Amino acid sequence: MNAAGGRRRPPTIHDVAREAGVSRGTVSRVLNGGHYVSPAAQEAVNAAIRRTGYVVNRHARSLITGRSDSIGFLLTEPQERFFEDPNFNVLLRGCTQALAAHDIPLLLMLAGTEDERRRITRYITAGHVDGVLLVSSHSGDPVAEQLRGAGVPLVACGKPIGLGSKVSYVAADDRDGARDMVRHLLSLGRQRVGMVTGPLDTPGGVERLAGYREVLADAGLDFDERLVVSGDYSRASGEAGGERLLERAPDMDAVFVASDLMAQGVLAALRRAGRRVPEDVAVGGFDDSPAALATSPGLTTIRQPWDRISTEMVRVLLAQIGGEDPAAVILPTELVKREST
Repeated sequence: MNAAGGRRRPPTIHDVAREAGVSRGTVSRVLNGGHYVSPAAQEAVNAAIRRTGYVVNRHARSLITGRSDSIGFLLTEPQERFFEDPNFNVLLRGCTQALAAHDIPLLLMLAGTEDERRRITRYITAGHVDGVLLVSSHSGDPVAEQLRGAGVPLVACGKPIGLGSKVSYVAADDRDGARDMVRHLLSLGRQRVGMVTGPLDTPGGVERLAGYREVLADAGLDFDERLVVSGDYSRASGEAGGERLLERAPDMDAVFVASDLMAQGVLAALRRAGRRVPEDVAVGGFDDSPAALATSPGLTTIRQPWDRISTEMVRVLLAQIGGEDPAAVILPTELVKREST
């Protein structure tokens, strides 16, 4: 409180300049990236910021730079999926931490309906965020195309179907990960390997099914449609998929499930049918999410490098905001063996 009993005035850029013994322009250059500032001056300004407790006025900066100094994390799925699927939370946390290193806040946006997508697209294209990290883009979803057409910097998690090289993306190697899992199941002597796919209008759904089919072909096994059912990455769809596989192919001795959360559902269906895991049916998942550690027995799965995915999404997006061309990054996966196989 000041002498008059009012609220203490927050420190300004002028206070920082006076404390550091430099000009206001030097402080401004440090705050905007440190270009054309000597190391000694930069250290003096940073020390003065710490001593004065100065905090950047983002609103004032945005008026000057034309930027919002914030990034949107856009999930085009129903809200309940955000709370059910642990992958979204892991990815959100990683992106938040990566942006914190640049002092940039992340805004969570959930758009699971057409009306929500329309409202959020208007909000984004009005300039309220500088760029978007797009998660779970289905084919036919117009959001990515609309944002790209509006010139909004955009990086997708997974390759957006139908947009090719027009949109930056970061993805795990879904097809190679699926190949590793199916090869592992066959190496155990299993011959009737079923699959619960992800949504076939998403890149992960398409690529993981392709990997499954390729390994069966390489092993000289015919593709049997009775052994494949589709899911939507939810636990409930995994349980329903497991039940359908048991009805259609009761001789199934292994199943590759395109997400750990769906694998939880498949395990429940197998237990209810009296099938032992892995003695009767070996089960493999995909993601190595917290859901894989919550199963009994422990779930063999494909590990996606979530930390690297989130870090690379942020890196590619900030580069694009800085004027670089769209880029694609594909990261390797890893087979993690546990007791379900």
